[in-house]
Amino acid sequence: MTYEMHPIDGVNRLRIMAAGIRGARVAEQVVPAPADTVWAVMGDLEGEFGRFQPDMRSVRVLRRTGDRVEALARSKYGFRAHFRGVLRPGWCWLQSRFLIIGMAAAPEPGGGTRVALTGGVRVPGRAAIVPFGTARELADAMARLEARVEARVERRGAGAASG
Repeated sequence: MTYEMHPIDGVNRLRIMAAGIRGARVAEQVVPAPADTVWAVMGDLEGEFGRFQPDMRSVRVLRRTGDRVEALARSKYGFRAHFRGVLRPGWCWLQSRFLIIGMAAAPEPGGGTRVALTGGVRVPGRAAIVPFGTARELADAMARLEARVEARVERRGAGAASG
């Protein structure tokens, strides 16, 4: 018997990672824009990322080595988090002592980009997220992300029309 190997895209990878964390929720949505445009917003940790994550005020990348990233984030409530993780096209997984953030994007057959988000407050020392409020936070992040992508698409369209 032979098995055919299929590549795992970032969205499927995120589903797999979240399945191993008790309490994790995954929000998914198809955004009507090309994957490179969507990821330009999602992967911009020091810019757009903080504008679509509901509780982020700022993110500063401290170090990048290949796809490994270390960043310091500050919430709108004044809390700080020192994240370590992986950031590559279509995939990001960041963890601090008390938080997990996962996000992925992959082209959707038929058009648009499938986006997946997960995250929340970690239970220190365990593969678990406190599930209270995460569904609402993820839905809010998804709506804000879509608005940021729409604004980027409109700016590109206006730039092309005036050029």
